[in-house]
Amino acid sequence: MMHITNIQPSSPMLFAFEPMRSMMDFFAGQAVPPQRLPKGDGHSVIVFPGLGASGSATAMLRTRLQQLDYEVHDWEHGINQLPSGDLDLWITQLAIQLQRLAARGGRTVTLVGWSLGGLYARALLERYPACVRQIITLGTPYAELRHGGATPTSRQECEEDAVAAVPAFSIYSKSDGVVAWQGCVPSGLPNHHAIAVDGVSHMGLVHHPEVLLIIAELLASSTR
Repeated sequence: MMHITNIQPSSPMLFAFEPMRSMMDFFAGQAVPPQRLPKGDGHSVIVFPGLGASGSATAMLRTRLQQLDYEVHDWEHGINQLPSGDLDLWITQLAIQLQRLAARGGRTVTLVGWSLGGLYARALLERYPACVRQIITLGTPYAELRHGGATPTSRQECEEDAVAAVPAFSIYSKSDGVVAWQGCVPSGLPNHHAIAVDGVSHMGLVHHPEVLLIIAELLASSTR
């Protein structure tokens, strides 16, 4: 079974300046013209919001990705909160949208998850790797996704191989004012890559022009 433990906080100083810095990141992101970003191939992308946020918080990011010719979707579950019940059941509910999009288009789906939303994206990858093209997480503490249970079986090991075939990218900032950046760096996970951005706030990870460029390049270069 999967478990989510408490997300470790960043420093009090960074947290205090988070609102002002996130506003600057927001306006900086609006100044980037779409023609400076690589165009996509039209595959589906699902964007998961962070803790306490809804799709409105990722609306600008989704609009930007739509301008690059992707079929972009909100996660369809309103405000993102920690699941109060069984996490496996919750992930199964989230998978309905993923499986529907993969079946309808006959193509794998990219999952973009911000903060807590990135934990959901990773959980979906672990359970439904055949549906996932890649995952891109923004300020997501990978170290907080835990597993418990018996020794892996041969079937589980095969599933792990399938997961390892899917590229995953963790975009993080050492100036994140909400989540400690150290937890956002995957350790010992195959085909998982950490990408650092400088001077970006936690809230600004869905707006900052450098992050937007990285996401656009990752989407355009994916071939799975």
